[in-house]
Amino acid sequence: MSSTGTAQLQRLQELGRATVRFTLDGRPCTALGGDTVLTALLTNGPQLRRTEFTGSPRAGFCLMGACQDCWVSTETGERLRGCGSFIEEGMRLLSGSNPSATGGPAP
Repeated sequence: MSSTGTAQLQRLQELGRATVRFTLDGRPCTALGGDTVLTALLTNGPQLRRTEFTGSPRAGFCLMGACQDCWVSTETGERLRGCGSFIEEGMRLLSGSNPSATGGPAP
């Protein structure tokens, strides 16, 4: 979980759950077991992803799977709905913010 103060979400409760390790744009991060991908990313940074159309930051919208704004990519190209997918140990996720992690320029 982020200790840099740049996280969009700050966890206040349920701190005793098991730690889950994953990477975000090549950076090691941690979340808690039972977190959604959306929660894991937003407790570790300022955004969920960048829109493929304008490159502007996105943090999800409805948080319940209806709006389609929370799609996140894995390093292997799989797309996950961040609000409906649970974080798993070893996941390697991309937000589109780090060009070196994606192999190309930032949008």
